[in-house]
Amino acid sequence: LAYVFGNRKDEIFLQLKALLAPFGISRFYTDDWGAYERHLEAEKHEIGKHNTQKIENKHLNLRTRIKRLAKEFNLLF
Repeated sequence: LAYVFGNRKDEIFLQLKALLAPFGISRFYTDDWGAYERHLEAEKHEIGKHNTQKIENKHLNLRTRIKRLAKEFNLLF
């Protein structure tokens, strides 16, 4: 969705947060970096990898299925 290059400073996170604002993100799953706690509302912020792993697993399955579909499509034509 968005990215910002820089050191792990509050200013860099605020730039990223501003870029993400138009997407209406309602939940943030992050590591334990202090800037997140300082600039995200507690009810919208969760520290940990549990939900990140679930999301990444869904993405992996989707990529795998798309590759298989593309391979079958190429075999047909």
